[in-house]
Amino acid sequence: MSSQRMRNRSGNLFVFYVLPLALLAVLTVAARPQDQVAAASREQQGISKEIYHQLLLLPHLTVFDNLAYQVNGNNVTLTGETSQPINKSDAETAVKGVEGIGTVTNNIKVLPLSPMDDQIRMAEFRSIYGFPSLQRYSQSAVQSIHIIVDNGHVTLEGQVDSQADKDAAGVRANTVANVFSVTNNLQVGNGGGH
Repeated sequence: MSSQRMRNRSGNLFVFYVLPLALLAVLTVAARPQDQVAAASREQQGISKEIYHQLLLLPHLTVFDNLAYQVNGNNVTLTGETSQPINKSDAETAVKGVEGIGTVTNNIKVLPLSPMDDQIRMAEFRSIYGFPSLQRYSQSAVQSIHIIVDNGHVTLEGQVDSQADKDAAGVRANTVANVFSVTNNLQVGNGGGH
């Protein structure tokens, strides 16, 4: 081969290999923000799962409490209601201990201490979880129908398997004496009673 041909061939190879590498670099740079968003999303999912786990471990949490949270970056906002004041401080302490958490805003409402509300809670529990089609929801470690009682007003929170179960829980909640109102916020989805 002549030296001119070798130079042309080398030149062509250079263009052939460098151009795809240059395109690859552009594609990689373009993908980086998406990769960072995906990584941040995976990190937030991990933090969210750990927060959920820590809240489930609270020793005084019962079916009469409903705790929720929102994760925004490394900041967490706690919401919901609890019938026991200790759950508010315990929840905040538990969440602050999760790796990657910066600040915790604790908006958990402590329900008024009331013997009448305590009677309603127990009556609601018997009425809902004693009903044959709803008994399976009481058999898991964490009952999926939460009964929130605030000055005689009842709110059902959580998840059930079917619309029929949601309706049955609402009807059962309305049969309890001394209840001023019932709000049925139960969500219908898979895994409520399993």
